Amino acid sequence: MKRLHRPDLYGWSSFDEDRNIDFNSVVWVGPHGGVAIDPLPMSQHDRAHLEALGSVKTIVITNSDHLRDAVELAGVTGAKVLGPAAERDSGMPCSGWLSDGDEVVPGLVALELHGSKTNGELALVLEGTTLITGDLVRAHEGGKLCMLPAGKLNDVAKARASVVRLAGLPGIEVVLPGDGWPVFRGGGEALANLAAEVAPR
Repeated sequence: MKRLHRPDLYGWSSFDEDRNIDFNSVVWVGPHGGVAIDPLPMSQHDRAHLEALGSVKTIVITNSDHLRDAVELAGVTGAKVLGPAAERDSGMPCSGWLSDGDEVVPGLVALELHGSKTNGELALVLEGTTLITGDLVRAHEGGKLCMLPAGKLNDVAKARASVVRLAGLPGIEVVLPGDGWPVFRGGGEALANLAAEVAPR
């Protein structure tokens, strides 16, 4: 796995040829056990690296389209799987559900987004400075965030409002999208620029 912008945060990716972007997964090796977010299938090298870091105790799925390899990883590690409370009836194999403001573990807070292609998609804020997103906020080019195309949204107005809400979070320095490029510097500014683009005029 690749170390990200902090020594306790790692990621791995898979290139999607249809969209010409990476799909990304993140693991936080925190004091309360590893937390994996939207885990993709792992190579033997990455699995060994994860085990050396202490494996994972919790898996967070930001939305049902990002189930990815969560079931397999949970089976290997015994981790609990948490998903969006708004998708409780979707059949996702979760042992717990997250709503807006819920703390996954101390230092990692879930935010509920609306209007995306699934109900109650989650974003996560790590210790007030790092935003981890699922589908709604993404980055198809380096240094710039974008929103899921309108044709894939359930409610464009609500999706735009969710982006504006994220842009209003204080202290965000880094944005790690589930799809596309990470923004390691000026994450708050990139969110503000995106909000300005999508806000109703």
